[in-house]
Amino acid sequence: MTKLKLGAIPDEKPVKVTVELPAALHRDLVAYAEVLSRETGQQIGDPVRLVVPMLQRFIATDRGFARSRRMARGS
Repeated sequence: MTKLKLGAIPDEKPVKVTVELPAALHRDLVAYAEVLSRETGQQIGDPVRLVVPMLQRFIATDRGFARSRRMARGS
């Protein structure tokens, strides 16, 4: 049997979250979307679409969070 990196996909409904961004952060998000569009050739119509992948990437690469999570699961 092949060992895949992905397991079963949980059947979860998305959760809608509303946040207010400081104007400077929103400008940075728009600028980031423009750079990403140029780099990938994929037009990003709404820079808000970047928030979820950015948060996912942030959490996935935060070693302190991963360590804390492992310790919590071990207890």
